[in-house]
Amino acid sequence: MPKGSNQKLKLYHLSKIMLEHTDEDHYITMAQILEELGRYDVTADRKSIYDDLAALEHLGLEVQGEAVGKGYHYHVVNKQFELAELKLLVDAIQSSKFITERKSHELIHKLEQFASRYEAQELNRQVMVSGRVKTMNESIYYNVDAIHAAINENKRISFEYLNWNLKKELVPRYDEPLSTSPWTLAWDDENYYLIGYSTNSKMIKHYRVDKMRRIKMLDEKRDGRAVFKEFNPAKYAKSSFGMFGGAVTDVKLRCENSMIGVILDRFGKEIMIRPDGKDHFITNVEVSVSDQFFGWIFALGGKVRILAPQDAIQKMEQTIKKVRSAN
Repeated sequence: MPKGSNQKLKLYHLSKIMLEHTDEDHYITMAQILEELGRYDVTADRKSIYDDLAALEHLGLEVQGEAVGKGYHYHVVNKQFELAELKLLVDAIQSSKFITERKSHELIHKLEQFASRYEAQELNRQVMVSGRVKTMNESIYYNVDAIHAAINENKRISFEYLNWNLKKELVPRYDEPLSTSPWTLAWDDENYYLIGYSTNSKMIKHYRVDKMRRIKMLDEKRDGRAVFKEFNPAKYAKSSFGMFGGAVTDVKLRCENSMIGVILDRFGKEIMIRPDGKDHFITNVEVSVSDQFFGWIFALGGKVRILAPQDAIQKMEQTIKKVRSAN
């Protein structure tokens, strides 16, 4: 049998055929395997295919053959991703606001390469990203790379921090670039944030990654190692409502019992809770006292009250007065 022009790529094309044409519910016969290889100008006999399928198993691609009548049907088992896992990843990409619409389509298309053509159709039916609110700043991917590079090199960074203006343009918020010691990245409320240590203010600060521009790695080593040694990103995100800043304060709340799910979803099951009469409970939580925190309290319709500290109560009263005067 004369050899085809792509004979050296035989194993590669065989793995591609098995991954694309088969899954737990779809099979391929030996005759179909030989026919598909022929489309890639690869020739083979049945015996060599048996040896190649065994070689694929050594490479981590397990192919199972099942007797059907006088012949065998073959399909891949234990794929790198199950269909349910791919659907989960697709849903995460679709719902992510910081991934642009174009990049969403690109990433989902790449995920389809891990599925058979039949499974890919199921993923395609879920691709409905048009019209969703998505970031317009595609440089976020390069920003993330630049930040990770600085973290790995233990270096500080400088960057321009941007704001939207009324012309729907991103423009610098400050006259001069900012600098920080980057320590970690966090995803909160569908946005990506850099959490770092400010040398000037001696405190932890965070920045929206899609609003950063012209990130440069500096020669200076990072500051704040002692602060971040015990840092808990999840706890930080819970205390910072919408990742808006404010002094982190221990706040005492009195809540109706019906609010237990809301409180645990926000602050986690580790917080201490004690009953206060038959219909209420009291808890202490650490939060960044900000307008966004007060807005969260307002939205709960009087079912959660701030009991302490007095400073937080006074700030909330001032916020209420500002809202009333604005109307």
